[in-house]
Amino acid sequence: MNNSIKIGIVGAGIQGVSNALFLQKKGFDVTLFDRDEPGSPAASYGNAGHFSPYASLSLNRTDVLADVPAMLLSSTGPLALKWNYVPKMIPWFIKFILNTSKRKMMHTAKYMHQILDLALPAYDELFDEIDLEGLVENKGILYIWNDKDLKSRELEIKVRDELGVKQQLVNKHEIHDLEPNIKPFYHAGVYYPYARHARNPKKILLKLFELFLKKGGKFEKSNIQEIKFENEKPIFKTEKNEFKFDKIVIACGAFSKKLTDNLGEKIPLDTERGYHVHFKDCDHLLSRPVIFSNRGFGITPMEQGLRVVGTVEFGGLENPLSKSRIKNLINNAKYMLGDLPEHEDEWLGFRPTLPDFLPVMGPSKNYKNVFYCFGHHHLGWTLGPISGKIVSGMVAEENTNLDLNPYSSHRFA
Repeated sequence: MNNSIKIGIVGAGIQGVSNALFLQKKGFDVTLFDRDEPGSPAASYGNAGHFSPYASLSLNRTDVLADVPAMLLSSTGPLALKWNYVPKMIPWFIKFILNTSKRKMMHTAKYMHQILDLALPAYDELFDEIDLEGLVENKGILYIWNDKDLKSRELEIKVRDELGVKQQLVNKHEIHDLEPNIKPFYHAGVYYPYARHARNPKKILLKLFELFLKKGGKFEKSNIQEIKFENEKPIFKTEKNEFKFDKIVIACGAFSKKLTDNLGEKIPLDTERGYHVHFKDCDHLLSRPVIFSNRGFGITPMEQGLRVVGTVEFGGLENPLSKSRIKNLINNAKYMLGDLPEHEDEWLGFRPTLPDFLPVMGPSKNYKNVFYCFGHHHLGWTLGPISGKIVSGMVAEENTNLDLNPYSSHRFA
C-alpha cells in the first residue's frame, strides 16, 4: 500500500496542491512545503483566472521573434526588458531562438495540446469534492485584434484548426453582441465558448488546499534551503529541521531553479514577469475575459472588480516592480473600456518558462526519487490539476498512454 510511502512537495501553489491531491488519491502520505502561506500573492493568486484548454500555440514562433524589436520600442506593447538582467538572459534567449522554427513550434503545440485537452476534466475531478460557490463561470473567453495583427492571428487559427481545437471566429457585430461595452477599435476576433474563468483564483486554491488538509495532508511553512540524500532517500533541509521522504516533487514555479541547480541539473528555467491591477466594482462591464492580442493584455471580471493582466517583462526574480508596466496596463484598460475609476492592487508575479515553452514534468535526470512539475509559463493555472495527475502517476510508477518524453528534463542534457 502507498500509505506508508512519504512524499514531500515543494510549492503550495496550484501545481503543488494539485500534485498533493492526486497523490493522496493514490494513498500516499503527503506533506506540502512553502515559505509562504497558500494563497499568498504569487502566481496562483495573481493570474488572469483563465481555464484555457485551447492555448496550445505558444510564443516560440518566428512571427513573434520578428516582432520583438517593434514590441520593445512600443510604449503600449506587451514586451519589456530590465536591462540589468539582459546578460543573464542571453543563454535563455539563444535557446529560445533555436526553438522558433516551424518544426519546433509545431512540436510544442502538439504536446501542449496533449495536456490541455485533458485540463478541464482534471479540474472537474477536484472540483467535484469542493463547493465552488459561483467561483467559476462558463461563459467562454474572447480574443480580439485589429487589422494590424492579422498575420499572427491567422497562424494561430490555422494551427489550432489542425490540432482540432474548437474555435469560433467572430466579426465586429458579433463581438459587440458579446461585449457591448468594449470600444469599437477591433477588426475581428475568436471566441472559445467552452473556456471558463475563475472569479477568484485565490479562493479556489484555498478550497483545494483545505481539501488536502481535510484528507490528512500536512503543511510546513518553511523555506527549503537544501535537498540532501541518505540511502537514496531525499531530505529537505529547512532553517530549523530536516524532513526525510521516500520521494519528493519540486513544484515551486519560477523558484524551482535554485533547487534543480542544487541537484546538479542545469535546467534553463527563467521567468516572464507579469502584472495586474484591479478596477473595483467594474466587473459588470464585461461578461467574460477579453484579450486584446495586439497589446498582449487581457481583462477578467472577478470578485475584486476588473482584473487587468498582462505584459511580458524579462527581469528575473529580484528586480522591483516596474511602474511603467503598471501604467501600460492602466492605459490599455482605458483604451478598451473608456473611463475607469482609480486602480487598486498593483501586483507583480513570475511565470516560470523554458525556452521551448513546454513544462518540465517527470523524474530528475540524477535522482530517481525526485520528480519535477514546473515551467508552465502562461498556463500554470490551466494546467495545475492535469500536471498533478500526470506527475502523481509517475511517482506511483503507473503506466500511461500519453507520450511524456517531451516534458522530461532530460531534453536539456
